Amino acid sequence: MIITLYHQDQAYEADLSKPHDISIPFLPGSRGVNCFYAPPVEITPVIAGDFIGDTKKGGLVNFKNVKFNPHGNGTHTECVGHIAIKKYSINASLKKFHYLARVISVSPETTKNGDQVITYRQIKKLEKLITTEALIIRTLPNLPAKRQQKYSGNNPPYINHKAIRLLVERGVQHLLIDLPSVDREEDDGKLLAHRAFWQYPSLVRKNATITELIYVPNKIKDGLFLLTIGIAPFDLDATPSKPLLYKLKAT
Repeated sequence: MIITLYHQDQAYEADLSKPHDISIPFLPGSRGVNCFYAPPVEITPVIAGDFIGDTKKGGLVNFKNVKFNPHGNGTHTECVGHIAIKKYSINASLKKFHYLARVISVSPETTKNGDQVITYRQIKKLEKLITTEALIIRTLPNLPAKRQQKYSGNNPPYINHKAIRLLVERGVQHLLIDLPSVDREEDDGKLLAHRAFWQYPSLVRKNATITELIYVPNKIKDGLFLLTIGIAPFDLDATPSKPLLYKLKAT
């Protein structure tokens, strides 16, 4: 199925039969990505009397319980409820699911304290490219090992809060990154980048979202795409998600 859409007076076509999946699945045990010391995913069959919810163990159907942490075990999309005292649900905050998006690649810079940070200066250089409601940031180097990375206790890269403010000024409502968080792993609870993105607590952007722990393969080049964010409808601040990219062709 081919659709036509427009951006800045330019028409583009997208083939909806050819999506690029940039999500990392929630895998059980040590196979999956992990951050912030979240317990690994557990998938176990329901057992009740003679019933077992596992066809490999003689059950008639697969009927399993799943235990996971949406923030720590795979690709997830979160809303301001992640940091707010008041309850905000991602299921209520994310109202639309299709966006024009730009993919950009950035090599985090090493700061004086040894942190790897996407800086204000780097985003400032790219700001003229940021014209879409959704922005996808791929960090370099971009190794497939990101899909099973164990980030806990390793102080992974993050985004400077001033750079986040610039993204907000450029109209970014939906930010997608291949990192565990926009903030430093341990920052004494400041959460400056999260607060800057959601403008919390003064001017809360309740319909803005951050999607973390994506993986954008190298075969996907920087540029404009049609983005679809699919979510599981949990009544939580965050939920597992499946962002899909569709290549755009100018017509």
